[in-house]
Amino acid sequence: MSKPNNKRVSATLATATCALLGATPSAPVHAQELDKWDFDTALLYYGEDGDRVTDASLSLLATRKLVDDRSLTLGLSVDALTGATPNGALQQSVAQTFTHPSGNSAFTVPAGELPLDDAFRDTRVALSAKWQQPLGRLYTLSVGGDVSNEYDYTHLGVNAGLSRDFNQRNTTLSAGLAYSSDEFDPVGGTPAAFSPMLDVGDLSNRTGAETKDVLDVVLGISQVINRNTVVQLNYSYSNTEGYQTDPYRVLSVIDGSSGDPLARTPAPGVEGPSHVFRFESRPDTRTKHSLYTLAKRYFGGKVLDVSYRYMTDDWEIDSHTLDMHLRWPIGARQYLEPHVRFYTQSAADFYTVSLVDGQALPAFASNDYRLGDFDAVTAGLKFGFKMRGDHDASLRLELYQQRGTISSAQLVGNQVGQVAYPDLDAVIAQFSYSF
Repeated sequence: MSKPNNKRVSATLATATCALLGATPSAPVHAQELDKWDFDTALLYYGEDGDRVTDASLSLLATRKLVDDRSLTLGLSVDALTGATPNGALQQSVAQTFTHPSGNSAFTVPAGELPLDDAFRDTRVALSAKWQQPLGRLYTLSVGGDVSNEYDYTHLGVNAGLSRDFNQRNTTLSAGLAYSSDEFDPVGGTPAAFSPMLDVGDLSNRTGAETKDVLDVVLGISQVINRNTVVQLNYSYSNTEGYQTDPYRVLSVIDGSSGDPLARTPAPGVEGPSHVFRFESRPDTRTKHSLYTLAKRYFGGKVLDVSYRYMTDDWEIDSHTLDMHLRWPIGARQYLEPHVRFYTQSAADFYTVSLVDGQALPAFASNDYRLGDFDAVTAGLKFGFKMRGDHDASLRLELYQQRGTISSAQLVGNQVGQVAYPDLDAVIAQFSYSF
């Protein structure tokens, strides 16, 4: 591997800094590469243990390179999700019956098993487009948009970024802005906050579609330290206004002494929940701040990539992410890239195990394990190889493990020794091909 060119690395990182959350940067373009298309494709499989969520996705990114360092990038991705996901109710020593989110049928979870909603099925189609071009000699502008649709969710977004090179293009300052508007139309309608789960066919606690708006701002700086080292620092601000509750999640209502869920009897001749469950409620505003730093170092033919991210929000969630890649060449056309990622977060201030019967309802409450106190580790290996005609391919296999804790102060009576955080193990496999 040849040593990196300072200007090329700086320009690449400047583009990456301008790209907003989830946006994929395009590589620098040279005038002689007129009307050239580059394609990046990927097929990914994600599968959780215990017959939980499975995701098979196909993505395509096409970049048209034009004169004067201009480029057009078009993206398409399709995801097919199936499986079962925790619905928020407590695991119990007795069987539990729930009404499906649609309100049209019921299902029973055997004693001792984690309540999972096995009706989880969805297909997501997403389209994106981005235009990038220089403004004068030292500025680069990018504008883009994206749209995605699921069975119950529609997303529309736009974004723009501007970067400016300094110090013989070894330093780049950048700023980005993104705005999205989303509509959520849950199966069976949107349940009212803290309303009880009702019998099959009773949708009296449901309303229509809900919306939310998201504003993201990114400010960044990248710096070429020397021929072998590049660093980057980003600050991100995100503000979400609107509906952020998961309409498919509930909380168990328990006896304040025993900690056991309250039993319930459905109406005569009608299927319905066997216990008292209430739908969750989350704040309709959320503000997040994050700092992200990245360092890339070339040494002895290998490239080490280390990044760290700190995020905090007004839901009292603080998270830390450490991510490391090491690209290790094998001969002239192949490489291995081990990867490890550590993640930890604190629980949201409204995260709770259950609701106690007879106590006043809180302003907000959720038993979504993703809002709890947990640690996660991702570890894996990628094998890449260059083919004829500058075609590249890679295979990636990773394992994901998530473990959480629940404060003893939240446990009541028999919940001690019974209630457990729904731990998660998953496998990730991906094949990528670029040409």
